[in-house]
Amino acid sequence: MADEAIDQPNLEAWFEEHVPGATPPLAFERISGGHSNLTYAVADAAGGRWALRRPPLGRRLASAHDMGREHRILSALQETEVPVPPIAGLCQDESVNGAPFYVMDFVEGPILRSRAEAEEHFDAGDRRAIGERVADTLVAIHGVDPDAVGLGELGRKQEYVERQLRRWHGQWEKSKTRELEVVDDVHRRLEARIPEQGPATIVHGDYRLDNMILAPSGDVAAVVDWELCTLGDPLADVGLLMVYWSQEGDELIPLFDPPTIAAGFPSRDEIRSRYAERSGRDLSQLDFYVALGCWKLAIILEGVYARYAAGQYGKLDEGFQEFAKIVERLAEGADEAERRLG
Repeated sequence: MADEAIDQPNLEAWFEEHVPGATPPLAFERISGGHSNLTYAVADAAGGRWALRRPPLGRRLASAHDMGREHRILSALQETEVPVPPIAGLCQDESVNGAPFYVMDFVEGPILRSRAEAEEHFDAGDRRAIGERVADTLVAIHGVDPDAVGLGELGRKQEYVERQLRRWHGQWEKSKTRELEVVDDVHRRLEARIPEQGPATIVHGDYRLDNMILAPSGDVAAVVDWELCTLGDPLADVGLLMVYWSQEGDELIPLFDPPTIAAGFPSRDEIRSRYAERSGRDLSQLDFYVALGCWKLAIILEGVYARYAAGQYGKLDEGFQEFAKIVERLAEGADEAERRLG
């Protein structure tokens, strides 16, 4: 079946010209899991494999889905301790495929998007080690000197939290499908109590287990989905990871079937302690960043919900209405986390 996000003849010509060894015809298969940029597995006639990233169909917010920026970040991290996919090419010419895109070598390995996948691929002991590597890899990301790898101008280094609050509240105003007073209320309260921020680091912006490709050994083969990456306060990544890191008994579960519910994974407190120990950072104000993470994720998922409703992901999935409920629960979670700060 034809995919309107893929112009096969144009892409085959582009691959043949720009990707060494690519041999048409090419097969394109959308990789499930992403609700923002679209990712495709690409296979050629000679057995070569790549991954292609492009923006979603339809209207795009001006600052979102910047393929050139993602390509720049991944290129800069190639020689660091942060595992990322090797880059194969970038196309900014929208006449080729209707939007800019970039291409990476295909990294083989499981992506744990659900409890069932976590249990299928790894035993409880492996899952514990994977959780520890999630913390250690975040330490590695935050340990990269942005200036040394050519990313010193990726974003402003000051007032990251202020800018995040302003940016995401603006995104809320552009993409909301209904009024939720708690989103505006939490925004006001967080603005009034921004902690002092330390030196800026690279911030992934959406750091979680299912944005990693794992090796069969359980090592982290590649961290992916860098579209929200910028420079800023590293604790924002830690706070958001705490939001994503669901465990048995949680009332708030932002992902439908979180892999971290599977037995063996370290608890949130253990992940937090390992990060603090390995990074040397003070996490005493982490609840602020948990509130910020809940609030930001509510706004991101409202955007996903709005794009689903507008048909930008193609045929509607029956479960897409659940996003509206998760947005509300995340906004309430942000309210609760902010109140824990006293």
